Amino acid sequence: MTETLFTNVAIFVLSLLVGFEVISKIPATLHTPMMSGSNAIHGVVIAGAIATAAVANTPTGYILTFLAAALGSANVFGGYVVTGRMLKMFKKPQPVTPRSRGTNP
Repeated sequence: MTETLFTNVAIFVLSLLVGFEVISKIPATLHTPMMSGSNAIHGVVIAGAIATAAVANTPTGYILTFLAAALGSANVFGGYVVTGRMLKMFKKPQPVTPRSRGTNP
């Protein structure tokens, strides 16, 4: 292996270990809010996909760029959906009126 490849693999493995340690210390009650907020960090993945698209010149590069952008976008969208659902849990319930039930007054 070249020195650059070895360095990149070492950084990847260390980031996996650190990520696992951080996530395993989060209590179950805080896991969903923490993950929904941090999913927006995948905007960095989208920016990386755009930067990679600028230098991609093979079909494999194009496919990997598309996959990175698509999966990063799906994760960002999912984070906002989960956050929206959690925020709905804290809204006060609306009183039921005859109009809201579909009956004519």
